[in-house]
Amino acid sequence: MKSTVRPLFEVIESGSALRIFKWLQKLRRETRTRILLLYAATMLAVVAASVPIFRYFLFSEINARVQEDLREEVEELQEAYEIWDAATPESRAGLVSFIDNYLYNQIPEDDNFHIVVFEGEFYGANPGVLPSVLDADSDLMQKWMQCSESSTSIEEIIVVPNPEIGSILYQNHVLEIDNVPVGAYIVAHLSAGERTEALTSVYIFIKVAIGVILVSFLLAWLGSRQLLNPVQQLSKTARSINETNLSQRLDVKGSGELAELALTFNTMMDRVQTAFDTQRNFINDASHELRTPLTIIQGHLELMDEDPEEQQETLDLVMDELSRMGRFVNDLLLLAKAERPDFLKLETIEIEPFMKAVFAKITALADRHWVLVNSNCGVLVADRQQITGALINLAQNAVQHTALDDTIELGVERTSGLLRFWVRDTGNGISQSDQERIFDRFARAAKTYRRSEGAGLGLAIVKTIAESHAGYVELISQVGIGSTFSLILPVEQPEERRPE
Repeated sequence: MKSTVRPLFEVIESGSALRIFKWLQKLRRETRTRILLLYAATMLAVVAASVPIFRYFLFSEINARVQEDLREEVEELQEAYEIWDAATPESRAGLVSFIDNYLYNQIPEDDNFHIVVFEGEFYGANPGVLPSVLDADSDLMQKWMQCSESSTSIEEIIVVPNPEIGSILYQNHVLEIDNVPVGAYIVAHLSAGERTEALTSVYIFIKVAIGVILVSFLLAWLGSRQLLNPVQQLSKTARSINETNLSQRLDVKGSGELAELALTFNTMMDRVQTAFDTQRNFINDASHELRTPLTIIQGHLELMDEDPEEQQETLDLVMDELSRMGRFVNDLLLLAKAERPDFLKLETIEIEPFMKAVFAKITALADRHWVLVNSNCGVLVADRQQITGALINLAQNAVQHTALDDTIELGVERTSGLLRFWVRDTGNGISQSDQERIFDRFARAAKTYRRSEGAGLGLAIVKTIAESHAGYVELISQVGIGSTFSLILPVEQPEERRPE
C-alpha cells in the first residue's frame, strides 16, 4: 500500500500536479477552447435534436415498407382466390382445400403471419407457431373470430398499438361460400423486429456522431492555434509597445477577418505613433517658443537698474514679449477649440461686402500692392470670424515673404458648389520640400527670408479652420515667382450644422 501511495505524494510534492492544474486552468481560459467548446456543445445539441427526427423518419420508412408488403401479400391472396372462385364450384370442401394449399405454400416476409379464421374458429397459420399476442387465446384473435362471419374485406391496414412489441399491423380478406362470409384470411405483421433493428441503427448513429464530433473537436483545437496566431501576435505586440517603442507592427498574411484585424491594428498604430510624435514635437516646440520670451523678460528684469529711461525701455520690451506670448497662447487655444463641436458659429455671409471688409483689414498689414478680384459670388454658410482670421493669416504670411514692390492679390470664385478664396503673392515662393510640411504646427520654410518671429502656427490655423468647415487648403508655389494659397470651402454646410 505504501509503495503505491508514496509515488503519488512525490508527484504532488514535486509540483507536477500543480503545473498540470495551472495548464488546465490556462487552457480553459483560452479563447480557442471556449470557441471550440461552444462549437462542440452546438453540434451535440444538433445531434440530440436530430436523433428523434432520424428515429421518426426511420420508423416512418419501415412502416411504409411493411404496409406495402402487407398490401402485396393481400393482393396475391385476392388474385389466387378470384382464380379459384372462377374455376371451382363454391363448396365448403373446395374452400378448405384452397385454404390449405394456399396457406401452407406461402413463404411470408419476416415478422409477417398468415392467419385463417374459419366458421368462427381459428383454423391455421403460417408460420404455424404464433406469438402470444396473435395466438388463439389472444384478444386480437378473439376479435377476428367473432367478426369473421359478418365482416367485409378491410381495404386499409389497421394498426393496433401494443406496449410490449410496438404495434401490430394487419389487413384481411373475407372468405365466402355462395356470397356468404364464412371466415377471413388475415395477413398480420409485428413491428418489434424492425423497430429493434431501427433502434440499433439509431444507437449506432449516436455513437458515430459523438465520435465524429470529438475527433473533429480535437483536430480543430490543434489546428486553431495556427488560425489564431495573428491574435496571439497582436497580444504579444501590444505588450511590447510603450512610449519609447511605437514601431512594432504585425505581419499581414492572406485575407479574411484576421488579416483585416492585423491591418487595422497596424493602421491604428500608425495613427498612434503619428499622434504621439506630433504631441511630443508640439510640446517641445511650444516649450521652446515660450522659453525664449521668458528668458528675454527675465534677463532684462535682472539687469534693469534705477534709471527711469532704461526702466521704460525694459518695460516696453517686457510688454512686447508678453503680447507675443499672449498671441501664441491664443493661437494654441484656437487649435485646441477646433476639436470641439461648438467651434463654429455658422451664419449666412454675403460674399461681396465680406471680401471688401477683409480686404480693408489686410491692406493695413504692410505697404504692398494690394489687389481684390471677383468679390461678387453670392452667399456662403460659414463662421465669419474664423474665415476672416484664416484669410488674414494667409495675407500676413504673404507679407512676410514679399518685398515692398511685390503684389498681393485677394480673390474668390465659385465652382461646382465650392467657394475658393485665394491669396496670391509675387514673393520668394516656397520650395517643394517645404510645401509638404508648411501647414504643420510650428513649421517654418527653410532658407527663406522671414520678417516675423511668429510661432509658426498661422498656416496650421488656416488648415484647421478649413477642415472644420469640411473644406481644405491648397498651395501652388514656385521659388522666385511666388505662391498662391487657396482656402476651398463648400457653399452649404450639412443640415444639422446650418444656422436657424
